[in-house]
Formats: sequence, structure tokens, C-alpha cells
Amino acid sequence: MKLMSRIHPNALAYSMTTLGAGMMNSVFNFYYVKLFLNQYKISEGAFHQAQIVFMIWNAINDPLFGYIQDNSRAPCCSRRQASIFYGAPLYALAFLLPWFPWKQYQEGDWLSGLHLVVALCAFDGMLTFVLLAQCALFAETSTRHDSRLQLIKYNQVATLVGSTSILFCGLISNNMENFTHFQVFVVLVGVIATACMCYTGIYSTSQYEERESLVEGSEAERVFSWSSILLLTKQIMTQRNFLLFVTMNFFQVFHLAFCSNFMMIFADNLIPKHVLSSSLRSIMYGAGFICPQGLVLISQFPLKKFGYYKVVLFSFYLEAIAAVLMFLLGQEHHYLLAVYLTVNMVIVQASFSLFNLPLADIVDADFKKHKRRSPLSSMVFGTNAFFTKPAQSLAPMLVVNVLNQFGYANLNSKVVEPDPNLFLGLHDAMFYMICLVPLGVAAIQILTWTPFSIRNSHLTPMHAEM
Repeated sequence: MKLMSRIHPNALAYSMTTLGAGMMNSVFNFYYVKLFLNQYKISEGAFHQAQIVFMIWNAINDPLFGYIQDNSRAPCCSRRQASIFYGAPLYALAFLLPWFPWKQYQEGDWLSGLHLVVALCAFDGMLTFVLLAQCALFAETSTRHDSRLQLIKYNQVATLVGSTSILFCGLISNNMENFTHFQVFVVLVGVIATACMCYTGIYSTSQYEERESLVEGSEAERVFSWSSILLLTKQIMTQRNFLLFVTMNFFQVFHLAFCSNFMMIFADNLIPKHVLSSSLRSIMYGAGFICPQGLVLISQFPLKKFGYYKVVLFSFYLEAIAAVLMFLLGQEHHYLLAVYLTVNMVIVQASFSLFNLPLADIVDADFKKHKRRSPLSSMVFGTNAFFTKPAQSLAPMLVVNVLNQFGYANLNSKVVEPDPNLFLGLHDAMFYMICLVPLGVAAIQILTWTPFSIRNSHLTPMHAEM
């Protein structure tokens, strides 16, 4: 009873969407590239074409859905909770699309390319619709820094639990070797995730709900128009802090996609199977998704004392130092390489988990600057995604292109495991990428994040409640 009394019901309801989405997103991002490359035998051309279509759709749908959710008169779009509730089952169905082949694919089959396009676009469309509404709830639940940190804390616990889906999926399916077990597991994940997100739709609340009912008549006069989309987007983009954040976040999304999509491929090729068993690899992959949440949870004190600005900046320096040390040590230290891959994934994911804090502060700044009746939370988050989401496609496109230059496509197409000596160039390319990509990204992020000027929101815990 004492434990239940200490649970914040609204923070719990908010975090349930994070739990459901975390379960699905972790599995999707971790396995879809390997599935289509290794099992469905998609051609490099079809893979790149799918990523280009996905990149375009990925960029367009975020500001479009953001505008609709901030300005629509339909309750299923205008109310954040309704968007999550009705979007949840469609989100789960989209998650299941890639795991069930439309036929027995042959190598280079055009249908596998179409399958990838449909799976990526459907999944990202529903992910955007649901998670934009949740991001808006984050900004609108409270303007107090302490309250937002509380949401972050609940969110990280939910993400921690949700990311165990990678661990259990690896153990149950033997890292996707037993595909039938894998399919059963993802269906179970979809069902549980739907229930979690529907809980948010029913029980979460926002401080703007009462105000919405008072201004319902005047808000009904809003009509959808491209001119209003462009005007509001221009107003958001005139904020210098927004542009600095978007630039930094683009490279963070790129780095995160690089880690989540290729960690398994890099580890399988650079770390011999006799060094790390299949079960240890499953634990390693799971740790890359589970440990970031633990890191954020134990970082509550520095977040309160120093603020997210310094914590995020410190993480960039840490990534750069780790990359330099690993590069100097070399790829022959297999255990250190496994630790480095895991730690790099943990730091990138942990710092990314804090990015709702600066975005919420940007929402507050826009609200005050333009004296809005209600904040454009979905539009701010959606406009950010418009510029950063393409990095999710650029990362796999560039990495696959580089790997294939060194014979990865040939390695993948052979039934019998080839002589490792034939692929020393491929292994060197992989090692250089896992060191130089994080180093280059960290350097750019340090340069773009340093001028960000909203640094002291943690010192003013009692913002004016609106």
C-alpha cells in the first residue's frame, strides 16, 4: 500500500506508452536490417530504394501529423490521449508487417523490396502518430522542471522494462535463428504493447484539458491550410536554439541508427563465436538497450544539479574519448571490443533519452514568444523530426554501401562459411567505422551543442503554471 501511494498515477499512465513503444521499437530497429539482408536476401539496390522512399515519408509525416494534432477538430487527432488510444492497435499491426514474408523470397526478389518499403512506411507512420501525441503530453503535462524530470524517470523505468524485449527475443529465438519462435514472440509483443498504450489513452491527463474545453468554440474556426503550416513552421524555425538542437539531434539519430541497426552485424563479424557464445551475445545485445535506462535513472542527481545541457555535452566528450582509445587498442582485443560496442550504444541511447527536456523548453520559449493560446507541442516535435528522421535512413544506406565495397554482399550470399582471411579488408572497414563514425559525430555535436543557450531551466523549478 505504501508503494502504491508513492506512485504518481499520471506519470505511470504517460510511461505506459513508452513501455509499449519501447518493446516494439527495440525489436524492429535491431532485427529488420539483418532480416531483410540475410534472410529475405534483398538486393542492395532495392534496399537503397526502400530507404530513400522511407526517408522522404519519414520526413514528411512528422510535421504533417504535428500540424493535424495541434489544429484538427477531430477528437481522435486533437486530443493527445485519443490519438494514442486509437493509434495503438494500428501501430502494433504495422510492427508485425516485416516479420511475415509475403512469399518464399529468392535472392534479389523485387517483392522483398516492396515488402521493406511498406513495412518501414507503415511502421514509421503509426509510430509518428502515436509518439508525437505522447511527446506533446510531455510538454503539456507540466511546465515545472521537477515534474518533467519525474516523467523522464518513469519513462526510463518503462524503457528499461520494454528494452528487455531484445534480451528475451534473442534468448527465445536464438538471435532469430529459430524464426518460428521469433514470430510468436513478436506477436506477443504487439499484443502487450497495444494494451500498454491504450492504458495511456484512458488514464493520462494534461494541464491544458480544461482550457481546451473553454476555447473549443474559437478553436473550431481553425481550418487546415498549407499557408498556416508554413507560417507556424517558420515561427518555430526562427528560434536559434531550435536550429542548434535540430543539427545536433540529426547526428544523434544517425549515430543511434548506426548502433542499433549494425551492432549485431559488427559483433558477429569482428568477435569470433568461440570468444562470445550465443547466450553471451544475447546478453550483450540486450545490455545495449537495457543499460541506457539504468544510466539515466542514476543520473537524476547530476541532472538536477547541473542540468541536461552539461550532462549531454559530457556524453559527447565521453563518446569521443572512448572511440579514440578503442582505435588505438585495435580490433584484436575482442572482449574490449564487445565492451566498447555495448558502452557506445548505452551512452548514445541514454543521452538521446534526455532530448525531450530541451525540446519541451523550446516549446515553452515558442509559447511565450508568440503569446499562443496553447503550445504547439506536436508541431515543435514534428518539425524537429522532419529534419532529423532522414538520418534513420542515411545511416543504413551509407553503412551497407561501404560494407558491400569490401565484400559483405558476397559474405552474406555464401552458404558455407568462408575463410576469414578473405575478408580482412571487410573486418578492417567495420572496425574503422565503429571507431571513426562515433568520433566524427561527437566532434560535430560538441560544436553545435555548445552555443545552445537554454541551460538553466533546472535552476528555476517553479515555472509559471499556465
